[in-house]
Amino acid sequence: MSEGQIRSEAHGHIFKIIIDNPAKKNAFSPAMMEQLSDALTELHTNETYWVGVICAEGRDFTAGLDMPKFFGPTAEKRNIKEGNVDPFGLSKRCRKPVVTAVQGIVFTIGIELMLAGDIVVAADDARFCQMESKRGIAPLGGAHFRFLSRAGWGEAMYHLFLCDEFSAQRAREIGLVQEVVPAGQQIDRAMALAEIIARNAPLGIQVTKEAAAKYIEGGEAAAIGYIPDIRDRVLNSADAKEGIQSFVERRAAVFQGR
Repeated sequence: MSEGQIRSEAHGHIFKIIIDNPAKKNAFSPAMMEQLSDALTELHTNETYWVGVICAEGRDFTAGLDMPKFFGPTAEKRNIKEGNVDPFGLSKRCRKPVVTAVQGIVFTIGIELMLAGDIVVAADDARFCQMESKRGIAPLGGAHFRFLSRAGWGEAMYHLFLCDEFSAQRAREIGLVQEVVPAGQQIDRAMALAEIIARNAPLGIQVTKEAAAKYIEGGEAAAIGYIPDIRDRVLNSADAKEGIQSFVERRAAVFQGR
């Protein structure tokens, strides 16, 4: 499609979300942003899916927004459905783990999209830049705090203020990226990590993400106060019983997500 699209594929318990607009370096249109929200909402709500993988066609992850379609006289209407997951995880974040594979250009919202997920695998040719302030604006998709929480104040301000381009290895050193692999292998590695995650009890993984978010939102006291809630939910689950039984029987656990 000349206008670009977001595609999805089911791979067992893994839901693969694909950014598909390589002719424009995977720049996002409003329609693509709506489709990404729909796909993340499907991952969030469909109990068949335990892990999400976000990746992109072509040489680049994304050059950012297709600016004329978002701003100015040719701007197109944006229509994210009420109750949908926000692609940037600001109003509503996906409750399932998300692994993002990036390559080539990873500019502006590309960084914010990957930081709205959980784990990032980067190709060694990935190039990152949070350049909004070069355009007279500022990061509006969460970079102002997620960059900070991943990299620390000094490293975050260094790149947010300089609006410079930096490498995959640099992104790995400051914690924005968890693994760097040879270009062309990033999607396979992201899928392999998703497979490993999907072998674990999905409820246990989901409440771990939920409880971690409580810490980010409310600090240590909020995270501690949330323990009784998640303890009751996991210990009363069928998967907890299966986990214990599989240990006793010295076999691999077969989880059902309930």
